[in-house]
Amino acid sequence: MRTPFSLLAERWQPSATLVRRAALSALVMSVVIVVTGGAVRLTGSGLGCSTWPTCTAESLTPTPAMGVHGVIEFTNRMLTYVLCAAVGWAILAARCARPWRRPLTRLGWAQFWVVMSNAVLGGITVLAGLNPYVVAAHMLAALALVWVALLTWERAKEGDGPVRPLVAGPLRQLAGVLVGVTGALVVAGTLVTGAGHHPGDSSDVPRIPIGYDRLAQVHADLAFAVVGLSLAVIFVLAAVKAPAAARARGRELFVVLLAQGVIGYVQYFTDVPEVLVGLHMLGATLTWIAALRIPLALRTRDVEAPAAEDGDRVGGVEPVDAPALSAQRTAV
Repeated sequence: MRTPFSLLAERWQPSATLVRRAALSALVMSVVIVVTGGAVRLTGSGLGCSTWPTCTAESLTPTPAMGVHGVIEFTNRMLTYVLCAAVGWAILAARCARPWRRPLTRLGWAQFWVVMSNAVLGGITVLAGLNPYVVAAHMLAALALVWVALLTWERAKEGDGPVRPLVAGPLRQLAGVLVGVTGALVVAGTLVTGAGHHPGDSSDVPRIPIGYDRLAQVHADLAFAVVGLSLAVIFVLAAVKAPAAARARGRELFVVLLAQGVIGYVQYFTDVPEVLVGLHMLGATLTWIAALRIPLALRTRDVEAPAAEDGDRVGGVEPVDAPALSAQRTAV
């Protein structure tokens, strides 16, 4: 059965490099949307558009009377369309590549549905008057998008064969624990934000009814735990002579954590200025990415050319099995 995607695939076959670039563009935009979302809150523009999906009850776009806050909130909403375009490009590139990489296409569609669900959650955030728990869920959904986008980018650099571990099971489990504790650190950070100094609007916005200092201490304790686990991963990876990429990623996470820790402490003792909070949000996203990249470097997937199907033919020509062709040439 022909679909618009299969018809496009007959006329356009992007290179593997282009597929990787498309996946990377979606990842970059997923980080950008986190940072701009933070800018909305830090500038007090969370209710710059008073309703959703329109900006006001009478207008789709902000009015001059709404001032700069309406412009900032509406601009962040419009960036969602840029994000959708990047995700759409990644989906099309994966679908039209030869051979067709179905797992990569599915990951692209997973990004799309996460974007759509988070757009709805963003609307609920406005309609709920910036309820701190909804705001936290909105942030965590954005980081879930970063997770899927990162996985898509990493998979674009691999084959589609079975997973082949590169290190022993206990080390992979340690990396999984590191990711889990990093996730808890991120969740604690959203709770600190929900109880903190920047509610997102100048009106009487509800806050999480837990002491800010207490939540900040829990957040700091988890940060120390993540730093300790990252050091353990670095030393163990070096001891077992793990792949160079995995060791490099362990060091990258440690550097990001140090920078994030410095920013966190400076902002805490300087009454959390907006610029530092924004940098801390960017750092949280980069920390999440750096932690997720470590387990992905501890396994690989070999290239596996799929069997030809009628829907995968281009101009009636079967996809070429490159490994088999190379073996035949070697035998000759």
